[in-house]
Amino acid sequence: MTTTTALAADYRKNPFTLVYEGAITKNESGKVNIHPVNYDLNGLKIVANVYTPTDYDPKKKYAAVVVAHPNGGVKEQTAGLHAQRLAELGYITIAMDAAYQGGSGGEPRSTDKPQFRIEDIHGAADFITRYPGVDPARLGLLGICGGGGYALSAAKSDRRFKAVATLSMFNSGRVRRNGYQDSQLDTIQQRLQQASEARAQEKAGGKVLYSGDADMTDAQIAALPFDLYRQGYEYYWRTHAHPGSTFKYTTSSLLDLMRWDATDQIELINQPLLMIAGSKADSLYMTEDALQKATGTKDKELFRIEGATHIETYWVPEYVDATLGKLKPFYARTL
Repeated sequence: MTTTTALAADYRKNPFTLVYEGAITKNESGKVNIHPVNYDLNGLKIVANVYTPTDYDPKKKYAAVVVAHPNGGVKEQTAGLHAQRLAELGYITIAMDAAYQGGSGGEPRSTDKPQFRIEDIHGAADFITRYPGVDPARLGLLGICGGGGYALSAAKSDRRFKAVATLSMFNSGRVRRNGYQDSQLDTIQQRLQQASEARAQEKAGGKVLYSGDADMTDAQIAALPFDLYRQGYEYYWRTHAHPGSTFKYTTSSLLDLMRWDATDQIELINQPLLMIAGSKADSLYMTEDALQKATGTKDKELFRIEGATHIETYWVPEYVDATLGKLKPFYARTL
């Protein structure tokens, strides 16, 4: 398995079904508290967790941060961990399940279209800027993995976000189109045909087809060629499993994913931009590419977490500490 052993976290043993180390188990006075909420977004019910800082007073004014989860993830995993840690720094934070995913509404399940994921981020901003105690003029954004690519896209036009950060950014459009590390360029047209046929079947009332899911043995996981996928299966299906979390997405989603790219019009971002990634992550190329293309802001930085792979940035304590050590002065300065 991984070089750094993760302890299995059982969602059934946490009243909020959180699976990360150090997760809140009860709300106590004088500590960071968690507040499960739900709200309407374009006719769908979105479920989210709001974290409030120590000694939270709704009559005071706090900066807030929206945290967008990875592809296939849910709010109870790394998004919740980073939202809780940011609340420990004094921010009101929100981690939401994407529409059509996790505990949020929408059919077919596990639809994964960029326009929906981006709208999720706008919708979270709508909700949290009206939350008691939030100063809407001090709103930040943190996107993790696929949520990082969608955070970049949302921030291109949503000026409510005054600062943007990504962790282990994953450009879903580029990967679905070109393959991971651009390894499937020769099958683009074939996969577009499959996606088109899947949509036709779906809209005709037939079976909804899915991509990306597999029930793999430990040996099969260990044989996967990329760290991201190998450690991803370990994280999502072994050590930090949650019933709302799945690798699968509707095959018809590829019609939207394959024509989209997180770096399209990225020069529109004029907010301060901090991009964090592991120095050993085989996904690092996507962060480096996006930062280079983000020419609309002079206030930008790439921070490499020494020794970390993509998935290890989600949960390994020393790497989480490194992320928070960088986010703390960044948000303090920009929010």
